[in-house]
Amino acid sequence: MFFHTLQRILCRNKEKRIELQIELSVQTDPQLEGKADTEHLNELVLSTIREERFDEPATIGLLITNDGTIRELNLRYRGQDSSTDVLAFPPGEGTDGFVSPPSVPPHLGDIVVSYPRAVAQAADHGHSVVEELDRLVVHGVLHLLGYDDQSQEEREAMWRRQEAMVRTFHGNGE
Repeated sequence: MFFHTLQRILCRNKEKRIELQIELSVQTDPQLEGKADTEHLNELVLSTIREERFDEPATIGLLITNDGTIRELNLRYRGQDSSTDVLAFPPGEGTDGFVSPPSVPPHLGDIVVSYPRAVAQAADHGHSVVEELDRLVVHGVLHLLGYDDQSQEEREAMWRRQEAMVRTFHGNGE
């Protein structure tokens, strides 16, 4: 069982004079209730999307979970029998034939974050759990927006962008 919140985020894109609609669904394992601030995460996702100049309506799923669940997902979808800090699942192939009602924005994808891994990494890096969760969520959103980190060059570019976004969000921007 998961706790679930749905937040419709509206922002105005002044350049195109449109309203951007992002629906973020945040689910949290019951044992982690209250550990992640969903309002804060909503603002972070919106900030990331704005920074990337994404201007289409979309839905995004975010799951804050434990190491067991993320390990199971990592094995099932990536063939790796280990826990990890964040997974991102863009809409998969084979869904092209699925038709959504016109009133439903397209699904950008799902992000899964391991809260225990965020706690451990925050301690290792000497910053707060909130900052580490932010870093992992931004990383996931960037994957959904098309960033990749398979090669060293891609990884460095993605991490530079991720770190700049986290600094900007926390008021330490460039």
